[in-house]
Amino acid sequence: METTDIIKTQTSNEEKYPNNDMEIQVQIQSLPRAKYWVGDDLYKFQGFWIPTVAIPGIIKFQTQFKARDSDLLVTSFPKCGTTWLKSLVFMISNRSIYSISDNPLTKLNPHDIVPSLEYNVYRFKPYQDLEILPNPRIFSTHTPHPLLPSSIINSKSKIVYMSRNLLDQFVSRWHFKGRLKVQGASTSISEAFEMFHSGVDGFGPSWEHVLSYWKASLENPNKVLFLKYEEVKENPTFYVKELGDFLGYPFSEKEVKLGMIEEIAKFCSFENMKNLEVNKSGKRAIAHSFENNAYFRKGEVGDWANYFSPSMAKRAIKLMDDKFSGSGLSFKVSSHVQSDKKCNDLEAHEDM
Repeated sequence: METTDIIKTQTSNEEKYPNNDMEIQVQIQSLPRAKYWVGDDLYKFQGFWIPTVAIPGIIKFQTQFKARDSDLLVTSFPKCGTTWLKSLVFMISNRSIYSISDNPLTKLNPHDIVPSLEYNVYRFKPYQDLEILPNPRIFSTHTPHPLLPSSIINSKSKIVYMSRNLLDQFVSRWHFKGRLKVQGASTSISEAFEMFHSGVDGFGPSWEHVLSYWKASLENPNKVLFLKYEEVKENPTFYVKELGDFLGYPFSEKEVKLGMIEEIAKFCSFENMKNLEVNKSGKRAIAHSFENNAYFRKGEVGDWANYFSPSMAKRAIKLMDDKFSGSGLSFKVSSHVQSDKKCNDLEAHEDM
């Protein structure tokens, strides 16, 4: 049974077998709660603000997941290049099975190939038997590092984390969540920014999420590979090779000479993935009404400058400087911002 088969089974079961564990629901209701700007609820769960829908999956993930040494875990804060990283890890680790021109990514969205542990695998009952999956099992999660199950921490499984400067991450998420907002929810970028700045953000505070994996990568670099979106974007072939080495699937001299690294980097590029038919017109297998093109908006570095007012930019940059101070972690952020008038006009931006 392949990983994609999990998704197919869950799709047919999601209405019939909702995750209705009453003990978990009672636990959730006892937690501190905040209303997210997009309209849903966030709960302070084990030190982080987690969307209501993700908490049952995280609890089951923590208590039931049994890691293998060969497992590959794709991790990130939301909207930091998760889709791209899933594609790269899948292609690199499965290149001996699938050719570049005929692989599952030409027919399925990356999120349907590399399932989320909290949103897919452990969201609906009956939970799937992961023991029957062949190696390497590839999963993804937005779960902060301190909340990962001990079986992952104590195994030799590999964790790859994609980070991104907080300004671009915020803008990308504002657009993405805007497509999912419930009726009557706010679309104001300034209101969303205030929640982000205060740390009340799904799986946040964002800086705590990033720092948790950064510190883990420093403590155990053979287990946790920490990547920056901006650097991978600037030199994708270098990082394809680095990913191969880290994951345990190094490229042979023959593959290097044949241009395999460049082929994978090109295939998984934002431009190519966005233009695949499945990502232009398809819909998620696990979310019938959610279009795949929502995962491919711009993918640019520095797009935040088109949405932040100068005052927002100053506050956000200071926030990053303050939160990452002394950690050894920093992000390059362009100093260019648009005028206050243009950013004010964008308050009513309808391209959500």
